[in-house]
Amino acid sequence: MNTTTELTLAGDSVGEGLPDRQPTTGGGWRFGWLDAISLGLVILALAVPLRGLLRYQGPPMEEGFMLAFPQEVLRGSIPNRDFLHLYGPGSLWVLAGVFKVFGTSLATERWFGLLQHAGIIFGVWAVARHWGRRTATVCALVSLVVVVPPIGLTALAWNGAVALALWSVYLLAQPGRGGSKRPIVAGLLAGLALLFRPDLVLALSLGLGAAVWRPTMDRVRPVLTGLVAGASPMLVHIVMAGPEAAFKGMFVEPVFRLRPGRSLPVPPSWTELDGFLQKAAGLRTIGWPFPAPTSAQQVALWFFLVPVSTVFVAAVGIWSCRRRPGDQRSHLLRAVGFLGLGMLTQAMQRPDTAHFAWVSCVPLALVPVAVHQLLPAGWPAVSWRRFVATTAPVVIVVFAAIPHYTVRTYVDLAGQSLGRNVFGFPVNHEGRNFYYGSPDAAAAANELVRDLGEWSQPGESLLVGPVDFRFTPYSDAFFYFLFPDLVPATRYIEMDPGIANGHDSGLADEVRSADWLILSNVWTNWAEPNASLEPGSDAPNQVVKDHFCRVGAYGDRDGRPWFELYRPCDRIGDHGEG
Repeated sequence: MNTTTELTLAGDSVGEGLPDRQPTTGGGWRFGWLDAISLGLVILALAVPLRGLLRYQGPPMEEGFMLAFPQEVLRGSIPNRDFLHLYGPGSLWVLAGVFKVFGTSLATERWFGLLQHAGIIFGVWAVARHWGRRTATVCALVSLVVVVPPIGLTALAWNGAVALALWSVYLLAQPGRGGSKRPIVAGLLAGLALLFRPDLVLALSLGLGAAVWRPTMDRVRPVLTGLVAGASPMLVHIVMAGPEAAFKGMFVEPVFRLRPGRSLPVPPSWTELDGFLQKAAGLRTIGWPFPAPTSAQQVALWFFLVPVSTVFVAAVGIWSCRRRPGDQRSHLLRAVGFLGLGMLTQAMQRPDTAHFAWVSCVPLALVPVAVHQLLPAGWPAVSWRRFVATTAPVVIVVFAAIPHYTVRTYVDLAGQSLGRNVFGFPVNHEGRNFYYGSPDAAAAANELVRDLGEWSQPGESLLVGPVDFRFTPYSDAFFYFLFPDLVPATRYIEMDPGIANGHDSGLADEVRSADWLILSNVWTNWAEPNASLEPGSDAPNQVVKDHFCRVGAYGDRDGRPWFELYRPCDRIGDHGEG
């Protein structure tokens, strides 16, 4: 019997729980009908909340710019040069292509976001499958309830990059498989991941480096060939955007200018939520029947769980490789653990639940695999005792330590798929829609959209910003998506403190050039313990005061409108606006 490929009658791969004294190259497996059942359970778990996710509230800026940016790419605009974009161009190019084929819509963007999430979840399954299909099922389900709830199906570049990076490392370190093409494909996926998120270079260097431990040129050359091929379109982008604009947009602005206005206390506060969006999300919750820490305490606990779980998986990988030098599964665990170590900076740069989830979706989900490697050699290779011992720690974490941001939200979304407590209020314009999180703000936005759609002309320019331009903590960027016939008047479709409101941002000139202004009061009460509270340039406000007249005010929020619509005073009445 070939112990690297045969299956036991119990359904898990032989080689699970091999004695430490037995050097082995085991860990390979053959796909069978029980694997199909395992994958079917994960697919079912992903499908249950899907209807709710497709019509769930979207983050107005993050999902707004992932709708607007590809739309601008199709219009001929260049990221970094024509609009602020803090990451690589890869995700925008791919999503623009998807929009070209399937049409620009919220549903198209969210289906693509689902594909990115699935890439992570099934990547975790593929890694954990080498320790048994039951373990793989639990690991994939943990990854699912960690990565999906924080920001729904928004097709952010990070999720796509992590999926590509995980599969890259897995292919290079995968036990029981050979073939000369695998290193090239692994390198290609790594290059594509860097096109999405160049800041994954550290994680990929660690993960791929661990996968080709003690490298020789024969082992490294095909990986580098694929890597260069995958990342080479970045040179095209640099030429198109210009070296200075590309360097500023992908390095200077995200690393140096963004951080002061986006950082949060380290460690997070134990008694209150620090992030404004987390506070807003906390206004609407469903109950949780089991004992659990408060939401703020869960954020603080998660802050420590991220590095602990990540270091634990990597450390067990190192230990296991030394203890079982011939065990290919140990080498796989070490490689994926090192990938997680390189991702830690993402969680620490802004310690909130979204950033925690974007890292935890891999190492935290693989904790059962690491525990598996630590169990005594005398335990049966396939037993419920082993299964419970390996999976219980991570199940306890998601159900008891951080349930509000994992399983509780998952249950909420599953209920919404069945029509219970549906949350997300549509804002519509000419067949395009976006789901807002406030019914009052959504109603006001619909009134504004109706008027702007009636009064504006194709080719005119639109700028969406705050009522007070001295503070630019956030943006209702989805309005640009709703009006594809209007041209953004600003490069700051995404607005960030310290960047859009900087004295050298040029925002005042962009405001002056606009044919229409949508000014929002939604984020007026933004409060975080960082530089976002420091006022920036007042020049854009002066331009509004001197050159624009308000033609519409929509809704009421404590005596102020949710949104205001402005037009240059010398053009009032051009198209019938009052």
